[in-house]
Amino acid sequence: MSSENTETRVRILAATVRMLEKHGGRGVRMGDIARESGISRQAVYLHFASRTELLVAATKYVDEKLDVDSRLAPSRAATSGVERLALYIECWGNYIPDMYGVAKALMLAQDTDEAAAAAWQDRMAAMRDGCRAAIDALHTDGTLAADWTPEKATDALWTMLLVPNWESLTKECGWSTRQYIRRMKTVAQRSFVEESAWAHSS
Repeated sequence: MSSENTETRVRILAATVRMLEKHGGRGVRMGDIARESGISRQAVYLHFASRTELLVAATKYVDEKLDVDSRLAPSRAATSGVERLALYIECWGNYIPDMYGVAKALMLAQDTDEAAAAAWQDRMAAMRDGCRAAIDALHTDGTLAADWTPEKATDALWTMLLVPNWESLTKECGWSTRQYIRRMKTVAQRSFVEESAWAHSS
């Protein structure tokens, strides 16, 4: 891809993110994005074959801008399942506030907008992969609590960390980011880690 094409693609993605945040995800059409980007609607379609493809790419663009891979590096380098679980929750808890504008827009639009729903499902699938990696690390270490299977523990951790739950705790209950991270770590440890491994993680 030429530098000009790359620059145009980035302009489109940046415009899409601005439009999502500005309009809460509702009524953001390809023509609107084209006008915001300062290019033709046809040019947008040259880079993105569908609105779904564009919205999925926009969420990944947010990840790139926020350097999500660097944020995840400590959890991926963890030497134990207990450490990986704690570091993943810390990463996620610090990440949500930074991506919340786009997340909120897609959540609001997903019930009536298939493209927004696809983009949000893609992001939540990526988050679930992170949950599964943390739970698998516990299972490999032999520190996953005995009453959990990896599949069910992943289900529970993923549900616990969903953005609407973070939203309720921070926006409605007034928890700070620091409080959210600390308490989610505690709940996760007590739920998913064998009690005999707790002392080693303190």
